[in-house]
Amino acid sequence: MDENTPPPPDHGSTPPPPPAAAVAGSPTDFLRGVVGNRVIVRLTSGVDYCGILSCLDGYMNIALEQTEEHVNGTITNQYRDAFIRGNNVLYISAAEPV
Repeated sequence: MDENTPPPPDHGSTPPPPPAAAVAGSPTDFLRGVVGNRVIVRLTSGVDYCGILSCLDGYMNIALEQTEEHVNGTITNQYRDAFIRGNNVLYISAAEPV
């Protein structure tokens, strides 16, 4: 090796840390963090409900406040309170960055 050649990578050291998105925490931590905030709940039927997550249980039964129902991107209904049975939930997403 001459002076201009970089040293080979050291494979015996620890790997680099994962990207920031992969270190976000557990799903339970996420759900605890979004209670009281706006979320988007996608049902297995493809319908979205956007509202403030007031509570949820271990079966993913969800209670939302100030809820809007979206079908194909269009608001079809608005509800003060909405209760969604957990077996219909495809995913829950934060509507705003957490």
